[in-house]
Amino acid sequence: MTDGPRWLSTAEAAKRLGITPRTLYRFIDGGQLPAYRMGRVIRLQEQEVDAFIETCRIAPGSLEHLYPDAADQPSTMTSSATEANGT
Repeated sequence: MTDGPRWLSTAEAAKRLGITPRTLYRFIDGGQLPAYRMGRVIRLQEQEVDAFIETCRIAPGSLEHLYPDAADQPSTMTSSATEANGT
C-alpha cells in the first residue's frame, strides 16, 4: 500500500514558504500554487509546495538588472577608499 499525499494547512504552507497567509492566498488565487478545498478548509499538497519553491529559484546572473552600474563601480570605490585614507 502506498502512502497518499501529505496535506498541509494554509498556515503550515505559508510558514514553510516564509510568507504571510495573505500572500499564500494570492498565489493560490493567481493559479501559481495549486490548492484544494475540502469542506470549509483549504489544503495544499506538500510535494506541490516544494515544487513551487523550486520554480522560484533564482538563476545565477539573472539579477544584473538590479545593479546595472556594478561593473563600473569597483574602481570608483577603490579610489574613494584611497582618497579617504589620504594616500
